[in-house]
Amino acid sequence: MKIVVASGNKAKLREIAQIFQGYEIVSMQEAGFAGDIEEDGATFEDNALIKARAVSRALGVNALADDSGICVEALGGAPGVHSARFCGRHGDDAANNALLLEKLKDVPQNQRRAYFESCVALCLADGREITASGRTYGRILEQAEGEGGFGYDPLFYSDELKMSFGKASAEQKNSVSHRGKALAALAEKLKGIQL
Repeated sequence: MKIVVASGNKAKLREIAQIFQGYEIVSMQEAGFAGDIEEDGATFEDNALIKARAVSRALGVNALADDSGICVEALGGAPGVHSARFCGRHGDDAANNALLLEKLKDVPQNQRRAYFESCVALCLADGREITASGRTYGRILEQAEGEGGFGYDPLFYSDELKMSFGKASAEQKNSVSHRGKALAALAEKLKGIQL
């Protein structure tokens, strides 16, 4: 079965292909979708469904999308669904990280708990929709550690890995990541479904 992923991110496509072995995984660009999708949902699940529905309906295919972000307890769960545009511009990692550190500058280490959350949505060509989510817990460091990953990874100290995601290898991060957990949960749900 072919699954069109509502993303052009090569690392994300590789991660999905590793978990969904036996499925043909292609990007939405490869499948012929070129439109812009406005992610204006209130939750990660809303945004994942918006993206998957747009691609599935436009192309008449099975489409998979995810939405994820970091949620900081001391900030009431922010930046949450606004993680990619926390600073006001979409995808400016340096500015997003700087703003997060600024907002936490007087918050002690023991009050900097945070988690990454991911929700994945699969919209099937026949209209059925399946979602799953995953989280990975840790805390926000006082300064970046490591050059790896992207987004908030260098500021996120993983409880499971005992290091920042910025220092972790791709394999280490994927083994505990929120997206990996969400995709694994979705793959498990698919086992009982006739596609």
